[in-house]
Amino acid sequence: MATREKRLAQFDGNGEPPPGQTVEVLCEDHSGTYQLPFQCFYTDGKWHNKESGGALEATVIGWRFPRARYDDRGGRRSQPSFVADRASSY
Repeated sequence: MATREKRLAQFDGNGEPPPGQTVEVLCEDHSGTYQLPFQCFYTDGKWHNKESGGALEATVIGWRFPRARYDDRGGRRSQPSFVADRASSY
């Protein structure tokens, strides 16, 4: 099982994420640390679920920009849309 410190080291965001940017978050409760299975954004001092827009009731202890995920159907890693947008602008 990963330790709290190892998980925190993987979530390297400092301060608040850029406005409107969706990120992955690491949360903590009395049972330990866990990554939420959906992306979130931070606005007006609160974390929100990207899909529902609802405010999180979890304690966020770290964040990071979304990582590429393996796409089982195509056999390749998919990139978050902001990465694809940035790459196409070069």
